Amino acid sequence: MSHRKRQRNGSSGRLSSIDGALADDSSSPPAAMPGSFNDPVTADVTLRLEFYDDLIPDLDAPIPFLDLSVRSDALRRSHYFSCLLSDRWKQPDGSSDEFPVRLTLKISRDDDLRRRGPFHAHVAVLRLLHTLDFSGSIASVSDALDMIPVALELVFNDCVRACVRFLEAVPWTEDEEERVLKLMPFLGKEESEELLSRVLPVVSASRECDSIPESMLRGLIDTAIRRNLNGATVKAFVARILKDFPSRELVEKVLGQAFLSSLERVKDYMGKYASPEVRIAENSNEREAIQKVNLHAVLVNVKHLHWLIDRIMELRVADKVVREWSEQETLAADLIKTFRDDTWKNIVPGLAFLVTRCSYRLADAVASGITLAPQQVRMRLVKTWLPVLNVLKDIFLQEHPVGYIFRNESVGDKTLYLDLEETFLKIISTLPLSSAQELLQQCLCFSTRNLDNCPHLTSAFRTWFRRANRSPLDLRNIS
Repeated sequence: MSHRKRQRNGSSGRLSSIDGALADDSSSPPAAMPGSFNDPVTADVTLRLEFYDDLIPDLDAPIPFLDLSVRSDALRRSHYFSCLLSDRWKQPDGSSDEFPVRLTLKISRDDDLRRRGPFHAHVAVLRLLHTLDFSGSIASVSDALDMIPVALELVFNDCVRACVRFLEAVPWTEDEEERVLKLMPFLGKEESEELLSRVLPVVSASRECDSIPESMLRGLIDTAIRRNLNGATVKAFVARILKDFPSRELVEKVLGQAFLSSLERVKDYMGKYASPEVRIAENSNEREAIQKVNLHAVLVNVKHLHWLIDRIMELRVADKVVREWSEQETLAADLIKTFRDDTWKNIVPGLAFLVTRCSYRLADAVASGITLAPQQVRMRLVKTWLPVLNVLKDIFLQEHPVGYIFRNESVGDKTLYLDLEETFLKIISTLPLSSAQELLQQCLCFSTRNLDNCPHLTSAFRTWFRRANRSPLDLRNIS
């Protein structure tokens, strides 16, 4: 099949369409600027903008073009045109070449550059070669993004720098940011340094261990639990950020470290409060002041723990936190010592609720299977925190023999205290008979309310005795 020659139809400054793709308002030639751009009177070069032939799929379709009247002294501000024009003006015999000089600039079919017309970006850069009016010509992110590829192609460095300066100073949409990223490999180090710092994380040598997102999440959590004035709103916002964050592993890591940090503070202040040295201080006023400071610090940090545990439960990343909570024998002992003294009731009456709530949330995650804790962790969790529960129960039974003041609206009419009893009994039912036997004996105080109103304890003992009464031979009969 013979190749048919393509016809170049259309007069100077008029575009032919390619299947309608190129037809738009920019098909008209740019307005002439007397003494400057596209002025035939002062021009000494006719520049034709034209697509590469292989970009026109239809052999019969005319090749679109645009003729411009330009000045050679302006074109020479581009290194590309400077090289192209270097030998145009002289012939071997010293006579001048045809006048005006005719040049053709072949253009690739870049969809990004053709959003506002097939030759729009090239015309804008050629106009800047004549006017150097960068502030007046670069008025939007789209202007800068359209011009940079053309300016790079023509090696018009002043234009590239002007566009980059504009991009550095203004916000972008998400689509514009993607276009900026595409341009990065073509920009020099000096040109792209500030843009790179905006769109790509740069980790300093002093924080090599933390990624930029990790550092940000740490700051958000710290602000939410320690430094904010509008507490509830900020906490709700940070909770949403954590919930929607794409990397569950990173969220688990950051929440876990924040939990450990708050836990260490609780242990530190609780230890100071329970210290015998403080309790036997000669100056009673000084002792009372120190106790108040330490207990308030404990309460504040337990509140932080409570919020962190809620986030951890919400994201189902409690494995390490459950293990850590199960190993707090010293903290549990200090709490028992504190709760046996009436002083805390007048200073931090909400402390008991928060401690019980923390234990309940973590124990419930284990009992419900949200967190698959190993047997030793399950046993330590109950063994460590059951004595705290029993001390609090004795206190509340003395003050409220008919009911409990520990009420949690999120679990209906049941008390939070009763919920933790039931949860511990469920965990005990997952342990070997010997371990369950030891722990169940410590749960007898669960029955002191009303024998008819403690089915959870009755059920737990029935389950244990049913298992303990089985003969080892019974296992042989299981097929």
